[in-house]
Amino acid sequence: MTKISNAEMERIAREEVPAVGQYGVRFDEIGDGTARAVLPYQEDFLRPGGTVSGPVMMGLADVVVYACVLSRIGIVKLAVTTSLNANFLRRPKPADLIAEGRLLKCGKRLAYGEVTLFSAGEEDDPVCHVTATYSIPPEEQR
Repeated sequence: MTKISNAEMERIAREEVPAVGQYGVRFDEIGDGTARAVLPYQEDFLRPGGTVSGPVMMGLADVVVYACVLSRIGIVKLAVTTSLNANFLRRPKPADLIAEGRLLKCGKRLAYGEVTLFSAGEEDDPVCHVTATYSIPPEEQR
């Protein structure tokens, strides 16, 4: 059973992760340890050469892993990223970004997940693969 709704996660993204939330990230689905989000395309995302910038993709992936973690442990705002690794697989087209994430492990102190990003309309050909670790604070610090 998921411990956070799509609407709650969108609010958290806007208020607590404004670098991504301000761009209108939309969560389509949050399950137990999974999340799917869409980041509507904006021309501000482009870097020279007409490609969506890496920081935009990494920010989206990070907030999707955060949603995966919160879906499992509930709203714990002090859960934070401790590492994030992005592998850019191909140049994304100027389109909405779709991110599908899942937890691979969620313990008492650490959670580890992955996110695959796609350009809208090309969900069979990923543009980026991200892995991330989150630190979960002990119960008494939540």
